[in-house]
Amino acid sequence: QVQLVESGGGLVEAGGSLRLSCVFSGRTNIKYAMGWFRRAPGKEREVVAAVDWSGFSTYYTESVTGRFTISRDNLKNTVSLQMTSLKAEDTAIYYCAAGPGGVVMTTPGSYDFWGQGTQVTVSS
Repeated sequence: QVQLVESGGGLVEAGGSLRLSCVFSGRTNIKYAMGWFRRAPGKEREVVAAVDWSGFSTYYTESVTGRFTISRDNLKNTVSLQMTSLKAEDTAIYYCAAGPGGVVMTTPGSYDFWGQGTQVTVSS
């Protein structure tokens, strides 16, 4: 089992920045890929960014490319999402997820463990 706890959400004006963090604990000896997903009101959950176990391979959905950066620190068992130039359409609940296998994964079904989510609200 892996437990994930997100933090760093909040209310920010359009154009501002936020940094989300996710601490994972439990069976950390397994090579987990990590991902950030979001669910906006009335919309399906979508992948925002993902990173492989090493941290060197990443994926970003097109709408956040160039604005968001995913990173991980395997010594501290954390994964972060730096969000800049935020837009109103980034408003959503953001979830951290962990999946075994180690490679970058972009589909929710590939992830076994999920955090409780953190709300990000961007005012326009």
